[in-house]
Amino acid sequence: MKKANKLAVLSMSAVMLAGLIGCSGNSGSGSGPAPSGGAAANDANSAAPAKKFDGVSLRVVTANHPWTEALKPMIPEFEQATGMKVNLEQFFEDQLTQKLTVELTAGSSSLDVFMIRPLQDAKLYMKNGWVADLTEKSKDTEWDFNDFSEGSVSTLMQDGKLYGVPLITEREILYYRKDIFEKNNIQLPQTLDELKAAAEKLNDPKNEFYGFVARGQRSPAVTQFSSFLYSSGGDFIKDGKATIDTPEAIQAFKLYGDLLKSYGPPGVLNMSWPQALGVFAQGKAAMYTDADSLYPNMLDPQKSKVPADQIGFAVFPAGATGQKPYNVTSWGLSMNSKSKQQDAAWEFVKWATNKENSTKIQGAGNPGARKSVWSKPEGTKAFPQQLAEVMDKSSQIGVGHDRPLVINVGAARDLVGTVIVTAITGGDVDKTAKEENAKFQALIDKEK
Repeated sequence: MKKANKLAVLSMSAVMLAGLIGCSGNSGSGSGPAPSGGAAANDANSAAPAKKFDGVSLRVVTANHPWTEALKPMIPEFEQATGMKVNLEQFFEDQLTQKLTVELTAGSSSLDVFMIRPLQDAKLYMKNGWVADLTEKSKDTEWDFNDFSEGSVSTLMQDGKLYGVPLITEREILYYRKDIFEKNNIQLPQTLDELKAAAEKLNDPKNEFYGFVARGQRSPAVTQFSSFLYSSGGDFIKDGKATIDTPEAIQAFKLYGDLLKSYGPPGVLNMSWPQALGVFAQGKAAMYTDADSLYPNMLDPQKSKVPADQIGFAVFPAGATGQKPYNVTSWGLSMNSKSKQQDAAWEFVKWATNKENSTKIQGAGNPGARKSVWSKPEGTKAFPQQLAEVMDKSSQIGVGHDRPLVINVGAARDLVGTVIVTAITGGDVDKTAKEENAKFQALIDKEK
């Protein structure tokens, strides 16, 4: 009995000593509760120290997109590092838009982070106050906001404030047939005038081969026409005024229309990207301008009759004001302004879009917006070398929108597209541009 008491005293003394000097080690086999305070926090067999976001459950709503698929395997690392639980929800594009509109209109605070389509939705979301202002948070020097290309962030900004972070970008480029150019001893067009001259020389409709193909369908054509517009010195809107009837715009309409009317395939008025791409991929056109994101379709032997090594990629040719292809953000990441977990939400956004993860995600074939990633072999390994170089240069010089930046984008595209169709069919471009510009101005004024 004396021996047992002696052991108990020694055991209690050891515990008290451990508590006083804060040393770690085995806690012993006693059945009593573990000591609290510093001893428990530092005990190797006790729970790890609390993390900043322990117990936070973050709701993140995304699109069914390759970007999401590339990020998902990395999320457990984020949860482990922060103590956060990420509840990821994925939807098809139209479902996502509908879900976000319903929840944000209702003022839901349960939604924390979500993917956004800047070109279609940002204007409305910013006007309604649905997206959180990230301006101050984005000043984190380690995260480095300045690493994002200027064009990619422009549609996520308003009045100098940032409302989202770009995830996926695309640019308009020139696709061309290397073998056809070499056979005819034609140099790669550096200007739009040279592009037209090459299209004229290579056009051979009697043998069902055409000098140029692009979208000709009214609304879908607008985005690809935009690079012709910018490179000619025009734009859709300037200082709140519709500008699709300026001399620069009319010149661009006539050039685009003439290329498709004189050197394009039959039925071009019914062509969106699948049809126009199909003409090029079937070996029936020398040149094609469209988004760089479409390139996998051309390199797939199941979809293309043109050998992959005969397809060239080039920066969009220069017009009167130089090379000005669009460089747009098709998907961004924003935070709900009503979320009650702003710091946790930003922690996720910052992590998902940091340099390291952006490199991994782009390396999986998802073209992003960080300038530094385009300069890394790990960031460009998924793309053909020539294409990666073209994408990099285009993102440096590109314009950040490929359509009118208004809330009612569909109606605006129809107005611009009407002028494009008039140009393709050989109608009175000047007259139509003036009429559609007046309608466009009324649309802009109504939204104000």
